[in-house]
Amino acid sequence: MKKRTVYAWGVAILCFVVLMIVTPAIPQSEAYHDFADKREFFGIPNTLNVVSNFPFLVIGVIGLVLCYHGNYFRLSLQGELCGWTFFYIGVAAVAFGSAYYHLKPNDARLVWDRLPMTIAFTSIISIFIIERIDERKGTISIIPLLTAGIISIFYWRFFDDLRPYALVQFVPCIAIPVMAILLPPMYTHSTYWLWAAGFYLLAKVEEAADKVIYEWTHHIVSGHTLKHLCAAMVPVFLTLMLAKRSIEPERQSLLQTWRVSWTKVKVNGSRVETLESCTSSYSTVPVVETH
Repeated sequence: MKKRTVYAWGVAILCFVVLMIVTPAIPQSEAYHDFADKREFFGIPNTLNVVSNFPFLVIGVIGLVLCYHGNYFRLSLQGELCGWTFFYIGVAAVAFGSAYYHLKPNDARLVWDRLPMTIAFTSIISIFIIERIDERKGTISIIPLLTAGIISIFYWRFFDDLRPYALVQFVPCIAIPVMAILLPPMYTHSTYWLWAAGFYLLAKVEEAADKVIYEWTHHIVSGHTLKHLCAAMVPVFLTLMLAKRSIEPERQSLLQTWRVSWTKVKVNGSRVETLESCTSSYSTVPVVETH
């Protein structure tokens, strides 16, 4: 098992090196800082883009409190507690980092906008490894993943190259929904991951359509402001998932569940009963009893 882990990391690093060699650098465009809504209210520059970060602080603090107050989320694995702690710290810090950036958008301030987001992205990947693949591997991966994310930010800042940061940001966007669908969950309410991924995708669309949405809404709200609000729904759904979930007794992937549901529509009752009795066991994902 250790050799396979080493091979996996080796392949990942090799792919990254090859990607960096064969692709050109991606500099940060100055146009990125040109947001549609520049209105000022109550003496706050770019007011709506600044204050729309407040929900991140609220949900981040709530998540941290619930992680530790009476173990409300019933996190019995040390790696899980560590991963979710980093996640909620990152979410809460987004409120300060993004607000600071939007008061006066420039590259120097953008570092503090992206740094907390990167902490949240990378911690989520380690949590997923703990839940879906192996507890020990996921726990060990927390610090290396966080370090890789932080390095990607400073690499961009010093070398004006967004490629490593782009990987850190977009790999979780692809990996998490795929893993959520294909790998068997340790806990119930696994579909909340997909809701969170959906809202994050919507947020990215709104970010890209910043000026278009501002025009569509007759200068009431911009796409970037809506992007903040939709992105804040990601930790909201994950917090709801943590509050409602329990140990999954029959570990069946969402894909298998959907196949069974589709078969119920397409075939007769006797066939359905046969399929419903066919579940798979995954010994690589440990079952941990909550206390």
